[in-house]
Amino acid sequence: MASTVFERSQPDPRVVAASLDGSRLKPFWLDDLGTRTSYPRHTGTTSVDLAIVGGGYTGLWTALQAKERDPSLKVTVLEGQTVGWAASGRNGGFCESTLTHGEVNGQNRFADELEQLDRLGRQNLDEIEATVAHLGLDCQFERTGSLAVAVEDYQLDELRDAHDGVTEIYFDAEQIRGVIDSPTYLGGVWSTRATAMVHPARLAAELARACVEAGVEIAERSPVRAIDTELPNGPVSLTLDGGFVHADRVAIATNAFPSLLKRYRLHTVPVYDHVLMTEPLTDEQLASIGWKGRQGIADLANQFHYYRLSGDNRILWGGYDAVYHYGGRIRREYEDRPQTFRTLANHFFTTFPQLEGVRFSHRWAGVIDTSSRFCAFYGLARQGRVAYAAGFTGLGVAASRFAANVMLDHLSGEQTERTQLRMVRETPMPFPPEPATFAAVQATRWALDRADHNAGKRNALLKTLDAVGLGFDS
Repeated sequence: MASTVFERSQPDPRVVAASLDGSRLKPFWLDDLGTRTSYPRHTGTTSVDLAIVGGGYTGLWTALQAKERDPSLKVTVLEGQTVGWAASGRNGGFCESTLTHGEVNGQNRFADELEQLDRLGRQNLDEIEATVAHLGLDCQFERTGSLAVAVEDYQLDELRDAHDGVTEIYFDAEQIRGVIDSPTYLGGVWSTRATAMVHPARLAAELARACVEAGVEIAERSPVRAIDTELPNGPVSLTLDGGFVHADRVAIATNAFPSLLKRYRLHTVPVYDHVLMTEPLTDEQLASIGWKGRQGIADLANQFHYYRLSGDNRILWGGYDAVYHYGGRIRREYEDRPQTFRTLANHFFTTFPQLEGVRFSHRWAGVIDTSSRFCAFYGLARQGRVAYAAGFTGLGVAASRFAANVMLDHLSGEQTERTQLRMVRETPMPFPPEPATFAAVQATRWALDRADHNAGKRNALLKTLDAVGLGFDS
């Protein structure tokens, strides 16, 4: 099998070890918040018009837009930990317009409505930008666009076919290195309007602030233990450690965590994604790379890297090694995986050898709610009183707002352009129960790695999974 660029050119192991020495095992974004606003636990029994389970992007966008639709509604958000604690405070901050996890996945699964989905995705991102400006959300929103870069020869054909010369601009090897200087780059496409960069934890915190200002009640450290809809026309009862919430309607936004609706617990699996953040670059270090456009970047391998600049010119470097633990377990100890952090640091210095000596200040991991179709799915349960959305598979920063609107449409009984989409009406295949899921994920990871070593060619296992619509990706 052929070697990859990250195997053909590797930094001195001592450089890698020194770069990780002293790094904090904590998400930089949450650390950077400083003093955060705290919200009380839920106690007692209360009745509301709309209860939202989950205080990440999906839940907060649902609450905010519910109040925009009808300011008289009594809305409460119930968060098991703290607002933005999970994926919303740990992601890379790529706020992308795609609702289908990219053009290729959309073409493979929803070709008949991809043009419509692309339009709705761009509209959704435009509306997020407008909301950030209108509400003054302090979340470092930058409409930089994103760069897809080829690091192997076989990836160039995909890039050459994926640009329109207007909003998507192709660069050959010499041109791309004039934009961002890496010896690994063979070409790239800049999608100029499809992506914004945000400070993830600040976006969550600011959405929570806007919700409260709109009259939403937020309860932290208030996990919902059970959902009950015994009375056909009665309220939905949510059981919490500190009491109960009776709601006319409920939106479930728990994403990677086990759904309150048992029938959907196999429709997502929690996959750990790992991230490094450098110390702030000096002016000289940043000049040695270029990167004046501050675009988000991802390479085109199956096991891909994503990276971007923070507001204070740190480099966030993540991806590549997607890790699933047997039984879909989510545990704090899984967040520290030294071999993965070493691999990421190794690949960082292969990409930017001119940054030798830069250290990583933070390292962390977060759980992605992976679905078999790589993008969110939606639905109604309990006689139309409970809506859900999950399965964003790592691209939920912007898509979570679209999902919030879908859930609100569903709960109001509205027939909208969103609810008529086949993507919204269809539910993806569930993952098989254990031990089959663990075995399948490990086999698929092996196959993806083999494809990266074989000019991207997918073997029989990957082709079979593609054919039946059951997927797994890094």
